[in-house]
Amino acid sequence: MTTKEDGRVGQRIDNYAAFWQKDLTKEAKDDTENRVHQYTDVINGYYDGATELYEYAWGKSFHFSRFYAGEGFHASLSRHEHYLAAQMSLRPGMRVLDVGCGVGGPAREMARFSDVTVVGLNNNDFQIARGRKYTKEEGLDEQVSFAKGDFMKLVEQFGENSFDAVYAIEATVHAPTFEGIYEQIRRVLKPGGTFGVYEWCMTDRWNPAIPSHKALAHGIEFGNGIPEMRPLSSVRSALVKVGFEIEHEEDLAERDDPVPWYYPLEGDIRKAQTAWDYFTVWRMSWSGKLVTHTALKVAEFVGFVPAGTGKVGDALKIAADALVDGGRNKLFTPMYLVISRKPLEGTS
Repeated sequence: MTTKEDGRVGQRIDNYAAFWQKDLTKEAKDDTENRVHQYTDVINGYYDGATELYEYAWGKSFHFSRFYAGEGFHASLSRHEHYLAAQMSLRPGMRVLDVGCGVGGPAREMARFSDVTVVGLNNNDFQIARGRKYTKEEGLDEQVSFAKGDFMKLVEQFGENSFDAVYAIEATVHAPTFEGIYEQIRRVLKPGGTFGVYEWCMTDRWNPAIPSHKALAHGIEFGNGIPEMRPLSSVRSALVKVGFEIEHEEDLAERDDPVPWYYPLEGDIRKAQTAWDYFTVWRMSWSGKLVTHTALKVAEFVGFVPAGTGKVGDALKIAADALVDGGRNKLFTPMYLVISRKPLEGTS
């Protein structure tokens, strides 16, 4: 990264924190509206600083997953992606859009698992560059490509009826409204096409009138670059409102799994499911956080990572605590799965 680029990225990271300055005050609503209005700045500022931290802690697929007892961390991530592909009935030869593709981990897995062609959409240059690099290294250039663009302008970029299927994994929560992003997705789908989403949302148990619940949502927003957390019911209503037919829905976080989805964030190495996963879990322990935080500050000081990355690292620690709290109390889910279909032309 050039000095000029590093300065630009550092400025965006610094600007990111300003979106949450008011905290839970009387002016919080106005602050939320500001973040929603400037969602592209929020997203880019966050991911400029968080991408390398995500890769360090999570690998190349930036999402949560369910765990079977004894199942390795990365195996669970792949299975989560395969489950989505299976529920969507992806088939060889389909042209598929990945909305908010990160560095392309799920896109490459979908391409291998279902033998489809995937276009990964992202508005962050840093992530696109890394995604292209990894895709070339894995020999998937002919199946997986990347496009830079705003996911609120899909029709403008790709045109109507352009894809056989569209999926989003923990990405559309960053949109200013669910109705806006889902409408764009519906329009770029071919008639009869399928949309599958793992959505982040607050569950039906969450009540924003309760201060602790409101604070929990705010912690998730701040630590994850989200303009506004919304209730699960708003996902369902938005899909129906824009014209999708819902074929399947389930909150995978509600399953009675012996190993909770949030266990890697708890930092309890006694819960590591495999020997390889001890390091993944340790990084979230008090000692792991101390070592990581110190190393990050040093890396930022010597210029190995963009200026301001440490601030995003601090936000991620707040996020981890909020996510674990939300998971334990069933107030938040990162895996509300909905499979919807665009009606055939001439049908309601």
